[in-house]
Amino acid sequence: MKQILDFIPLIIFFALYKMYDIYTATGALIIATAIQLVVTYALYKKVEKMQLITFIMVTVFGGMTIFLHDDNFIKWKVTIVYCVFAAGLIIAHILGKPVIKGMLGKEVTLPDDKWAKINHAWVLFFTVCAIANLYVAFEMPLDVWVNFKVFGLLGLTFLYTLFTGMYVYKHMPKEKKEEQE
Repeated sequence: MKQILDFIPLIIFFALYKMYDIYTATGALIIATAIQLVVTYALYKKVEKMQLITFIMVTVFGGMTIFLHDDNFIKWKVTIVYCVFAAGLIIAHILGKPVIKGMLGKEVTLPDDKWAKINHAWVLFFTVCAIANLYVAFEMPLDVWVNFKVFGLLGLTFLYTLFTGMYVYKHMPKEKKEEQE
């Protein structure tokens, strides 16, 4: 259920962009993301930091997009969010508080060096996505960027999550693998 909630604002953004324009879609994205936060809190009594950061960025950059009638701001939002996530993972790693281990460590047991590799891999992933977004956003037509944002980055994230899961499974202790099967 929670994963479905995460995609609703993006689906609304895409649909309204195709029906109207980037400004209508951006306004709807802001509203849908706010509703998503409220619903998430109502259902789970908690809002994750990533959701909160995304909401703040959507509101700030989306607001500037609408207010200044300049779609460059919403394009920059994607890159900045990815950079914030990458920086957050780096800082957490330096401080000895690995975020990904914190998210998955309750269900999955891995050696610390494997958690560090996963962390570094996600830093690299977020950095590559940020750079790719910059290229597509500012070198391609708006339609291409919207499709890339909705389908390209989402697809890449899904694949990377799948590869991460495969890596985790490969390095799980044998007794944990047997429990999973």
